[in-house]
Amino acid sequence: MSDRVRQDIRQEDPQSDEERHKQLRARRANAYRSAKRVLARPGFLGTLRERLAVLDGARGLYDLDTASDMYGDGIVAALEEKVAGLLGKEAAAFFPTGTMAQQIALRCWAGRTGSTTVALHALAHPEMHERHAFSQVSGLRPVQVTSEPRLPTAAEVRDLEEPFGALMLELPLREAGFVLPTWEELTAVVEAAHERDAVVHFDGARLWESTVHFGRPLHEIADLADSVYVSFYKSLDGYGGAALAGPRALVEEAKTWRHRYGGLVFQQFPTALSALAGLERELPRLPEYVRHARVVAAALREGFAAAGLPWTRVHPAEPHTHDFQVWLPYDADTAAPAAIRTAEETGVMLFAHGWDAKGPGLACTEVYVRAAGLEWSADDVRSAAAEFTARLTEEAGRQG
Repeated sequence: MSDRVRQDIRQEDPQSDEERHKQLRARRANAYRSAKRVLARPGFLGTLRERLAVLDGARGLYDLDTASDMYGDGIVAALEEKVAGLLGKEAAAFFPTGTMAQQIALRCWAGRTGSTTVALHALAHPEMHERHAFSQVSGLRPVQVTSEPRLPTAAEVRDLEEPFGALMLELPLREAGFVLPTWEELTAVVEAAHERDAVVHFDGARLWESTVHFGRPLHEIADLADSVYVSFYKSLDGYGGAALAGPRALVEEAKTWRHRYGGLVFQQFPTALSALAGLERELPRLPEYVRHARVVAAALREGFAAAGLPWTRVHPAEPHTHDFQVWLPYDADTAAPAAIRTAEETGVMLFAHGWDAKGPGLACTEVYVRAAGLEWSADDVRSAAAEFTARLTEEAGRQG
């Protein structure tokens, strides 16, 4: 079936795409739950019983006989202190969401710099996923430094035509393929922003994963920025939550705005405990995941080549973190059911994430490698790639 015919059918039945995608999502979720082997089993996809198990052994992480937290004291304050130490910052504040943490951080910086303008990448999270919250909620004005699928360069920051008070850098930049700059590039970008009397804020939701690529400890990476946000669930498998770290005066002001934004939650001990568990159990394992993701990526390229696919792309070729992209010369509507059917028929789920259309005959998905992926050898990956490719060509033949 040609793309034009598919388009005509969708125009006649505008609900068909939505319903079909809903059914595919349900099939993919069922296939994931029943699969014997996957590359990652993120905690948030687990059952309530499995999520509660995150707190097993929590007695060794914090004294459970002390009073529970109220409005950010107790275990929440202890978590803040631990994060500040890990990032080498004077202080840290716990937030229920990263969206709130970053808006408040940049709002506080705007008061100090006298500029509400925030320079950032066109693919940064606030531009892609926050419904214009900077301008609609916090009175900030985002300006895009670049839209290229990489981090901004020092020259782009230095030559930006209008003044800005803060430069926001997402490390790694997810939408571009979880990519990071080199250490030299990053330091040059920070220096360029400081030359323009701007502060630098790191959107470090996944900053925990960056140490292998940079070859630097976490506190040395965070030291480049004036403030840093980190997430407790994206890499660490916590229940949620985030932290903002930076100068003590900034953090104290941020806590005031946290209250005004409705982020001073009465009790947050389950989330705080899960964050402490993630820092204890997952953080030390992230470098191992990154190194194995590179084994998986290389084996995928080899498996696709051996299976005779005309063109594929693993991006980055050597992953910068334990997450990366796979691009294929097929429609997303072809790749998605093929991935699901492979899992249903073999019990092995190579691609657990959805597929996005990137143009006619071009699809992209994200691959995550976590503890479950460490059980996969390169041969396992190549075999799974062959199984998927066989069903991919069958699916394309049926649709053609």
